[in-house]
Amino acid sequence: MITFNYTEEQKMLQEMVRDFTNTEIKPIARKIDEEENIPQALIDKLRDTGLLGTAFPTEYGGGGFGEVGYCIAQEEISRGCLSTATFIGAHQSIGTNAIFIGGNEELKKKYVVPLAEGKKIGAFALTEAGAGSDSFNLRTRAHRDGDDWILSGEKIWITNGPIADVVAVFARTQRGITGFVVETNSPGFKPGACEKKMGIRGSVTSTLTFDNVRVPKENIIGDDGRGFLVAMKTLDAGRLGLGACCLGGSKEMLVLSTKYAKERKQFDVPIAQFQAIQFMLADMATMIYAMESIVYRTAAAYDRDEPISRYSAAVKLFCSESFDKIVDMAVQIHGGMGYSKELPIERYYRDSRINRIFEGTSEIQRLIMGREILKRNGNF
Repeated sequence: MITFNYTEEQKMLQEMVRDFTNTEIKPIARKIDEEENIPQALIDKLRDTGLLGTAFPTEYGGGGFGEVGYCIAQEEISRGCLSTATFIGAHQSIGTNAIFIGGNEELKKKYVVPLAEGKKIGAFALTEAGAGSDSFNLRTRAHRDGDDWILSGEKIWITNGPIADVVAVFARTQRGITGFVVETNSPGFKPGACEKKMGIRGSVTSTLTFDNVRVPKENIIGDDGRGFLVAMKTLDAGRLGLGACCLGGSKEMLVLSTKYAKERKQFDVPIAQFQAIQFMLADMATMIYAMESIVYRTAAAYDRDEPISRYSAAVKLFCSESFDKIVDMAVQIHGGMGYSKELPIERYYRDSRINRIFEGTSEIQRLIMGREILKRNGNF
Protein backbone atom coordinates (compact mmCIF):
# COMPACT_ATOMS: atom_id res chain seq x y z
CA MET A 1 0.00 0.00 0.00
CA ILE A 2 1.34 3.45 -0.94
CA THR A 3 1.27 5.90 1.96
CA PHE A 4 2.34 9.52 2.25
CA ASN A 5 2.86 11.49 5.42
CA TYR A 6 4.15 15.03 5.93
CA THR A 7 7.40 15.48 7.80
CA GLU A 8 7.49 17.80 10.80
CA GLU A 9 9.16 20.45 8.61
CA GLN A 10 6.41 20.13 6.00
CA LYS A 11 3.74 20.43 8.68
CA MET A 12 5.39 23.60 9.96
CA LEU A 13 5.51 24.97 6.41
CA GLN A 14 1.82 24.19 5.90
CA GLU A 15 0.87 25.91 9.16
CA MET A 16 3.00 28.96 8.37
CA VAL A 17 1.56 29.41 4.87
CA ARG A 18 -1.99 28.81 6.11
CA ASP A 19 -1.57 31.54 8.75
CA PHE A 20 0.00 33.85 6.18
CA THR A 21 -2.87 33.27 3.76
CA ASN A 22 -5.51 33.90 6.42
CA THR A 23 -3.92 37.09 7.69
CA GLU A 24 -2.25 38.63 4.62
CA ILE A 25 -3.99 37.31 1.51
CA LYS A 26 -7.65 36.56 2.21
CA PRO A 27 -8.43 40.06 3.57
CA ILE A 28 -7.29 41.68 0.29
CA ALA A 29 -8.16 38.93 -2.23
CA ARG A 30 -11.28 40.74 -3.45
CA LYS A 31 -9.33 43.96 -3.83
CA ILE A 32 -6.64 42.15 -5.84
CA ASP A 33 -9.32 40.90 -8.22
CA GLU A 34 -11.11 44.24 -8.55
CA GLU A 35 -7.97 46.34 -8.99
CA GLU A 36 -6.32 43.68 -11.21
CA ASN A 37 -3.07 44.00 -9.33
CA ILE A 38 -1.14 42.26 -6.56
CA PRO A 39 0.14 45.01 -4.23
CA GLN A 40 3.91 45.36 -4.01
CA ALA A 41 3.55 45.18 -0.25
CA LEU A 42 2.18 41.63 -0.54
CA ILE A 43 4.94 40.63 -2.97
CA ASP A 44 7.46 41.96 -0.46
CA LYS A 45 5.89 39.85 2.30
CA LEU A 46 5.91 36.76 0.08
CA ARG A 47 9.61 37.38 -0.49
CA ASP A 48 10.35 37.90 3.20
CA THR A 49 8.60 34.63 4.15
CA GLY A 50 10.52 32.67 1.50
CA LEU A 51 7.47 31.80 -0.57
CA LEU A 52 9.07 32.88 -3.85
CA GLY A 53 11.66 30.10 -3.65
CA THR A 54 10.07 27.34 -1.57
CA ALA A 55 11.12 24.45 -3.80
CA PHE A 56 14.75 25.28 -4.51
CA PRO A 57 17.77 24.05 -2.52
CA THR A 58 19.08 26.40 0.13
CA GLU A 59 22.39 26.77 -1.69
CA TYR A 60 20.46 28.47 -4.51
CA GLY A 61 18.57 30.82 -2.21
CA GLY A 62 15.50 28.62 -1.79
CA GLY A 63 13.69 27.09 1.15
CA GLY A 64 14.87 23.55 0.44
CA PHE A 65 11.36 22.06 0.60
CA GLY A 66 11.35 20.48 -2.87
CA GLU A 67 8.28 19.95 -5.01
CA VAL A 68 6.22 18.50 -2.18
CA GLY A 69 6.82 21.61 -0.11
CA TYR A 70 6.06 23.85 -3.06
CA CYS A 71 2.73 22.06 -3.61
CA ILE A 72 1.90 22.41 0.09
CA ALA A 73 2.53 26.15 -0.11
CA GLN A 74 0.59 26.63 -3.35
CA GLU A 75 -2.35 24.65 -2.02
CA GLU A 76 -2.62 26.92 1.01
CA ILE A 77 -2.16 30.16 -0.95
CA SER A 78 -4.84 29.06 -3.42
CA ARG A 79 -7.30 28.86 -0.56
CA GLY A 80 -7.00 32.62 -0.38
CA CYS A 81 -6.28 33.95 -3.87
CA LEU A 82 -5.64 32.15 -7.14
CA SER A 83 -4.19 35.29 -8.71
CA THR A 84 -1.44 35.31 -6.09
CA ALA A 85 -0.81 31.59 -6.56
CA THR A 86 -0.56 32.13 -10.33
CA PHE A 87 1.97 34.92 -9.85
CA ILE A 88 4.09 32.63 -7.67
CA GLY A 89 3.75 29.72 -10.08
CA ALA A 90 4.88 31.73 -13.10
CA HIS A 91 7.79 33.15 -11.14
CA GLN A 92 8.97 30.01 -9.39
CA SER A 93 7.63 26.82 -10.94
CA ILE A 94 8.31 27.69 -14.58
CA GLY A 95 10.19 31.01 -14.84
CA THR A 96 12.96 30.24 -12.36
CA ASN A 97 12.72 26.46 -12.65
CA ALA A 98 13.57 26.52 -16.37
CA ILE A 99 16.95 28.05 -15.47
CA PHE A 100 17.40 25.64 -12.57
CA ILE A 101 16.60 22.60 -14.72
CA GLY A 102 18.62 23.49 -17.81
CA GLY A 103 21.20 26.04 -16.78
CA ASN A 104 24.83 25.41 -15.90
CA GLU A 105 26.19 26.16 -12.45
CA GLU A 106 27.29 29.68 -13.35
CA LEU A 107 23.88 30.57 -14.78
CA LYS A 108 22.07 29.15 -11.75
CA LYS A 109 24.25 31.07 -9.32
CA LYS A 110 23.72 34.27 -11.31
CA TYR A 111 19.95 34.04 -11.73
CA VAL A 112 18.31 31.29 -9.67
CA VAL A 113 19.70 32.68 -6.40
CA PRO A 114 18.22 36.21 -6.69
CA LEU A 115 15.01 34.80 -8.16
CA ALA A 116 14.56 32.24 -5.39
CA GLU A 117 15.32 34.90 -2.81
CA GLY A 118 12.63 37.11 -4.36
CA LYS A 119 15.05 39.89 -5.20
CA LYS A 120 14.04 39.51 -8.84
CA ILE A 121 10.77 38.38 -10.43
CA GLY A 122 10.75 35.72 -13.15
CA ALA A 123 8.58 34.71 -16.11
CA PHE A 124 8.48 31.93 -18.69
CA ALA A 125 8.05 32.81 -22.37
CA LEU A 126 7.15 29.95 -24.71
CA THR A 127 3.69 30.66 -26.15
CA GLU A 128 3.29 32.51 -29.46
CA ALA A 129 0.36 33.45 -31.68
CA GLY A 130 1.03 30.44 -33.91
CA ALA A 131 2.48 28.21 -31.23
CA GLY A 132 0.09 27.61 -28.35
CA SER A 133 -0.70 23.93 -28.07
CA ASP A 134 1.74 23.41 -30.96
CA SER A 135 4.60 24.69 -28.84
CA PHE A 136 7.31 23.29 -31.14
CA ASN A 137 6.30 25.63 -33.97
CA LEU A 138 8.08 28.73 -32.65
CA ARG A 139 8.63 31.79 -34.84
CA THR A 140 10.80 33.76 -32.41
CA ARG A 141 14.34 33.54 -33.79
CA ALA A 142 17.83 33.76 -32.36
CA HIS A 143 21.11 33.97 -34.27
CA ARG A 144 24.72 34.37 -33.26
CA ASP A 145 26.47 37.72 -33.58
CA GLY A 146 30.00 37.42 -32.25
CA ASP A 147 29.82 36.49 -28.58
CA ASP A 148 26.12 37.32 -28.34
CA TRP A 149 22.76 36.01 -29.49
CA ILE A 150 20.21 38.31 -31.14
CA LEU A 151 16.54 37.54 -30.36
CA SER A 152 13.62 38.73 -32.49
CA GLY A 153 9.95 37.84 -32.20
CA GLU A 154 6.89 38.09 -30.01
CA LYS A 155 5.47 35.99 -27.19
CA ILE A 156 1.86 36.13 -26.02
CA TRP A 157 -0.06 35.36 -22.81
CA ILE A 158 3.04 35.66 -20.65
CA THR A 159 2.17 35.65 -16.95
CA ASN A 160 4.27 38.20 -15.00
CA GLY A 161 5.37 39.64 -18.36
CA PRO A 162 4.87 43.30 -17.39
CA ILE A 163 6.61 42.98 -14.00
CA ALA A 164 9.37 40.40 -14.57
CA ASP A 165 13.04 41.23 -14.20
CA VAL A 166 14.21 37.99 -15.78
CA VAL A 167 12.50 35.87 -18.45
CA ALA A 168 13.29 32.34 -19.62
CA VAL A 169 12.69 32.69 -23.37
CA PHE A 170 12.55 29.93 -25.98
CA ALA A 171 13.47 30.68 -29.59
CA ARG A 172 14.42 28.83 -32.74
CA THR A 173 18.06 28.72 -33.81
CA GLN A 174 19.74 26.86 -36.66
CA ARG A 175 20.04 23.82 -34.42
CA GLY A 176 16.49 23.81 -33.08
CA ILE A 177 14.72 25.34 -30.10
CA THR A 178 17.00 26.93 -27.52
CA GLY A 179 16.39 28.57 -24.15
CA PHE A 180 17.80 31.94 -23.14
CA VAL A 181 17.80 34.06 -20.00
CA VAL A 182 16.76 37.58 -20.94
CA GLU A 183 16.96 40.53 -18.56
CA THR A 184 13.99 42.79 -19.15
CA ASN A 185 16.04 45.97 -19.00
CA SER A 186 17.76 44.90 -22.23
CA PRO A 187 17.39 47.30 -25.18
CA GLY A 188 14.74 46.04 -27.61
CA PHE A 189 12.68 44.24 -24.96
CA LYS A 190 9.15 45.57 -24.54
CA PRO A 191 6.15 44.19 -22.64
CA GLY A 192 2.69 44.91 -23.99
CA ALA A 193 -0.36 46.21 -22.15
CA CYS A 194 -1.89 43.97 -19.49
CA GLU A 195 -4.56 41.63 -20.85
CA LYS A 196 -8.12 42.05 -19.60
CA LYS A 197 -9.11 38.58 -18.40
CA MET A 198 -12.22 36.83 -17.12
CA GLY A 199 -10.41 35.43 -14.09
CA ILE A 200 -7.12 35.52 -12.16
CA ARG A 201 -7.30 39.25 -12.81
CA GLY A 202 -4.68 40.14 -10.24
CA SER A 203 -2.11 38.08 -12.13
CA VAL A 204 -0.75 40.36 -14.86
CA THR A 205 -0.39 38.93 -18.36
CA SER A 206 0.95 40.52 -21.54
CA THR A 207 2.73 40.08 -24.84
CA LEU A 208 6.52 40.37 -24.92
CA THR A 209 8.29 41.83 -27.94
CA PHE A 210 11.94 41.12 -28.72
CA ASP A 211 13.32 43.61 -31.23
CA ASN A 212 16.90 42.48 -31.87
CA VAL A 213 17.50 41.92 -28.16
CA ARG A 214 21.16 41.18 -27.52
CA VAL A 215 21.78 38.28 -25.11
CA PRO A 216 25.26 37.24 -23.91
CA LYS A 217 26.28 33.73 -24.99
CA GLU A 218 26.64 32.84 -21.30
CA ASN A 219 22.85 33.24 -20.92
CA ILE A 220 21.94 30.23 -23.02
CA ILE A 221 19.97 27.67 -20.97
CA GLY A 222 21.72 24.36 -21.54
CA ASP A 223 22.81 23.44 -25.07
CA ASP A 224 21.88 25.07 -28.35
CA GLY A 225 19.01 23.13 -29.90
CA ARG A 226 18.05 21.31 -26.68
CA GLY A 227 15.69 23.90 -25.30
CA PHE A 228 12.46 22.12 -26.13
CA LEU A 229 13.34 19.32 -23.71
CA VAL A 230 14.03 21.91 -21.00
CA ALA A 231 10.71 23.62 -21.67
CA MET A 232 8.76 20.35 -21.51
CA LYS A 233 10.44 19.24 -18.28
CA THR A 234 9.73 22.66 -16.80
CA LEU A 235 6.06 22.33 -17.72
CA ASP A 236 5.93 18.93 -16.00
CA ALA A 237 6.65 20.70 -12.71
CA GLY A 238 4.38 23.61 -13.63
CA ARG A 239 1.43 21.30 -14.25
CA LEU A 240 2.03 19.61 -10.94
CA GLY A 241 2.01 22.91 -9.09
CA LEU A 242 -1.13 23.91 -10.96
CA GLY A 243 -2.79 20.73 -9.70
CA ALA A 244 -1.94 21.81 -6.15
CA CYS A 245 -3.60 25.18 -6.79
CA CYS A 246 -6.75 23.45 -8.01
CA LEU A 247 -6.68 21.28 -4.89
CA GLY A 248 -6.43 24.28 -2.58
CA GLY A 249 -9.23 26.13 -4.32
CA SER A 250 -11.40 23.01 -4.22
CA LYS A 251 -10.85 22.55 -0.49
CA GLU A 252 -11.85 26.15 0.11
CA MET A 253 -15.04 25.64 -1.90
CA LEU A 254 -15.96 22.56 0.15
CA VAL A 255 -15.41 24.37 3.46
CA LEU A 256 -17.44 27.41 2.41
CA SER A 257 -20.21 25.26 0.90
CA THR A 258 -20.51 23.11 4.02
CA LYS A 259 -20.69 26.16 6.27
CA TYR A 260 -23.31 27.83 4.08
CA ALA A 261 -25.39 24.63 3.84
CA LYS A 262 -25.58 24.47 7.61
CA GLU A 263 -26.62 28.12 7.94
CA ARG A 264 -28.98 28.60 4.99
CA LYS A 265 -32.56 27.53 5.70
CA GLN A 266 -35.35 26.59 3.31
CA PHE A 267 -38.66 25.05 4.32
CA ASP A 268 -37.65 25.86 7.92
CA VAL A 269 -34.61 23.54 7.94
CA PRO A 270 -30.94 23.97 6.98
CA ILE A 271 -30.40 22.97 3.36
CA ALA A 272 -27.62 20.66 4.63
CA GLN A 273 -30.42 18.25 5.56
CA PHE A 274 -31.45 17.86 1.93
CA GLN A 275 -30.12 14.81 0.16
CA ALA A 276 -29.40 16.80 -3.02
CA ILE A 277 -27.01 19.06 -1.08
CA GLN A 278 -25.38 16.15 0.73
CA PHE A 279 -24.78 14.38 -2.57
CA MET A 280 -23.02 17.45 -3.99
CA LEU A 281 -20.84 17.77 -0.89
CA ALA A 282 -20.00 14.07 -1.13
CA ASP A 283 -19.02 14.38 -4.79
CA MET A 284 -16.85 17.40 -4.00
CA ALA A 285 -15.10 15.55 -1.18
CA THR A 286 -14.51 12.45 -3.33
CA MET A 287 -12.82 14.47 -6.07
CA ILE A 288 -10.72 16.34 -3.50
CA TYR A 289 -9.55 13.07 -1.96
CA ALA A 290 -8.43 11.81 -5.36
CA MET A 291 -6.83 15.17 -6.27
CA GLU A 292 -4.81 15.24 -3.07
CA SER A 293 -3.63 11.69 -3.63
CA ILE A 294 -2.30 12.19 -7.16
CA VAL A 295 -0.79 15.62 -6.48
CA TYR A 296 1.40 14.52 -3.59
CA ARG A 297 2.16 11.07 -4.93
CA THR A 298 3.49 12.70 -8.11
CA ALA A 299 5.29 15.49 -6.23
CA ALA A 300 7.12 12.89 -4.15
CA ALA A 301 8.13 11.07 -7.34
CA TYR A 302 9.42 14.35 -8.80
CA ASP A 303 11.56 14.92 -5.70
CA ARG A 304 13.00 11.42 -6.20
CA ASP A 305 13.98 12.53 -9.72
CA GLU A 306 11.69 10.00 -11.35
CA PRO A 307 10.17 10.71 -14.81
CA ILE A 308 6.69 12.14 -14.26
CA SER A 309 5.55 13.52 -17.62
CA ARG A 310 2.58 11.18 -17.96
CA TYR A 311 1.67 11.56 -14.30
CA SER A 312 1.88 15.35 -14.26
CA ALA A 313 -0.38 15.35 -17.33
CA ALA A 314 -2.87 13.23 -15.39
CA VAL A 315 -2.62 15.58 -12.39
CA LYS A 316 -3.21 18.64 -14.53
CA LEU A 317 -6.11 17.06 -16.41
CA PHE A 318 -7.94 15.58 -13.45
CA CYS A 319 -7.39 18.43 -11.00
CA SER A 320 -8.32 21.24 -13.42
CA GLU A 321 -11.48 19.51 -14.60
CA SER A 322 -12.46 18.45 -11.07
CA PHE A 323 -11.96 22.00 -9.79
CA ASP A 324 -14.36 23.31 -12.42
CA LYS A 325 -16.98 20.76 -11.33
CA ILE A 326 -16.45 21.52 -7.66
CA VAL A 327 -16.70 25.29 -7.97
CA ASP A 328 -19.81 24.88 -10.12
CA MET A 329 -21.42 22.81 -7.37
CA ALA A 330 -20.36 25.45 -4.84
CA VAL A 331 -22.26 28.06 -6.86
CA GLN A 332 -25.29 25.76 -6.98
CA ILE A 333 -25.25 25.18 -3.23
CA HIS A 334 -24.98 28.91 -2.55
CA GLY A 335 -27.72 29.68 -5.05
CA GLY A 336 -28.06 33.38 -5.81
CA MET A 337 -25.36 34.24 -3.29
CA GLY A 338 -22.93 32.08 -5.25
CA TYR A 339 -23.52 34.32 -8.25
CA SER A 340 -22.96 37.49 -6.25
CA LYS A 341 -19.63 39.29 -5.85
CA GLU A 342 -20.48 39.59 -2.17
CA LEU A 343 -19.00 36.12 -1.61
CA PRO A 344 -15.71 34.70 -3.00
CA ILE A 345 -17.52 31.84 -4.77
CA GLU A 346 -18.12 33.97 -7.85
CA ARG A 347 -14.44 34.92 -8.02
CA TYR A 348 -13.33 31.31 -7.75
CA TYR A 349 -15.81 30.36 -10.47
CA ARG A 350 -14.13 32.81 -12.85
CA ASP A 351 -10.62 31.98 -11.70
CA SER A 352 -11.02 28.21 -12.11
CA ARG A 353 -11.73 28.16 -15.84
CA ILE A 354 -8.22 29.05 -17.03
CA ASN A 355 -6.76 25.92 -15.46
CA ARG A 356 -8.10 23.76 -18.28
CA ILE A 357 -6.27 25.97 -20.79
CA PHE A 358 -2.89 27.31 -19.69
CA GLU A 359 0.24 25.17 -19.29
CA GLY A 360 -1.29 22.78 -21.80
CA THR A 361 -5.01 22.37 -22.48
CA SER A 362 -6.96 19.36 -21.25
CA GLU A 363 -6.82 18.03 -24.79
CA ILE A 364 -3.01 18.22 -24.84
CA GLN A 365 -2.84 16.34 -21.53
CA ARG A 366 -5.01 13.59 -23.00
CA LEU A 367 -2.71 13.39 -26.02
CA ILE A 368 0.36 13.06 -23.77
CA MET A 369 -1.29 10.35 -21.73
CA GLY A 370 -2.74 8.54 -24.72
CA ARG A 371 0.64 8.26 -26.41
CA GLU A 372 2.25 6.98 -23.22
CA ILE A 373 -0.50 4.41 -22.73
CA LEU A 374 -0.04 3.09 -26.25
CA LYS A 375 3.76 3.09 -25.97
CA ARG A 376 3.58 1.15 -22.70
CA ASN A 377 0.88 -1.27 -23.93
CA GLY A 378 -1.53 -0.11 -21.27
CA ASN A 379 0.99 -0.17 -18.41
CA PHE A 380 0.57 3.47 -17.49
